[in-house]
Amino acid sequence: MWLHRAMHAGFYVLLTASAARYVAYHGADLLVLGLALALGLVYPASVRWTRALPLVLAVWLVLVWLAPSFGWCAIPLFFQCLRQLRPRVALPIAAVLTAAVVLAQIRLAATFDWSLVLGPVGVAVLTAAVFFDRARLLHEAGVLEERQRLAREIHDTLAQGFSSINLLLSLGETDKAAEVARENLGEARRFVRDLSPIHGTLVDALHRLCPHVEVDGDPYALSVQTEVALLRVAQGAVANVAEHAAASRVAITLSYLGDAVTLDIVDDGRGFDPAEVKAADGRGYGLASIRGRITELGGTVSVESAPGEGTAVAVTVPTP
Repeated sequence: MWLHRAMHAGFYVLLTASAARYVAYHGADLLVLGLALALGLVYPASVRWTRALPLVLAVWLVLVWLAPSFGWCAIPLFFQCLRQLRPRVALPIAAVLTAAVVLAQIRLAATFDWSLVLGPVGVAVLTAAVFFDRARLLHEAGVLEERQRLAREIHDTLAQGFSSINLLLSLGETDKAAEVARENLGEARRFVRDLSPIHGTLVDALHRLCPHVEVDGDPYALSVQTEVALLRVAQGAVANVAEHAAASRVAITLSYLGDAVTLDIVDDGRGFDPAEVKAADGRGYGLASIRGRITELGGTVSVESAPGEGTAVAVTVPTP
């Protein structure tokens, strides 16, 4: 999302500005500049893998103690902690980052000034407030979008079906009305099933969906949101295979990697050119829907296919 990209770009701008300031005032110290270079190189790893975040923070803590001007990088690092970690973990870490900036500035200051304490604390509080307010707004937008989707789904299926039944009964077409009622009942059951949480484990649900399921790594607990998203992605991909691929085999692989979980759906169907695919209006499952679902969780989706060579859909979701 644009705020994430802005924070990542801001980190490198601040890192470069801090290095330039240090060289201008203290000269080219190889230790400081080497740590700054190392920080810039390992930072992308922390964006993708949560387990790399402690290394980034450790390098920065050493760097800011040697050169307090690198404290400017605390804001994007603070944001990164809030984005990847639970609040009960991220907030204490943010307090440590703030304290490191304060102590480094006090150590080099000629005289104590309360602005050395209040400034970093104020910036940290404002960053946290912006992050949590944005999270609240995104949640509210998601709730509103889901309500609109449910209203559209009810209108297009259940309400339309009942209207047809009422019209047929008024015309005396009882047999036809009964047939439409059965179809509408099927739609209602599908609608409720799609809203329901997973029954049993995610692995069990995938086995019910596809006979060829492989699990790599030791399964661990995922959030309900993540499990439901992965199951819906698998359902969508398998539905696409059934509708378009004319495949003889579909295989699903679920991999638990510790800091992420991956889901791969591979078929030996007719394949297609991903660059030419456009989401159809009103389509419930599709590549655009899959990408939208996974992007909301901070994950990634890749699609590999070519005419006559089958299709592989690979999904990765971080699991901090």
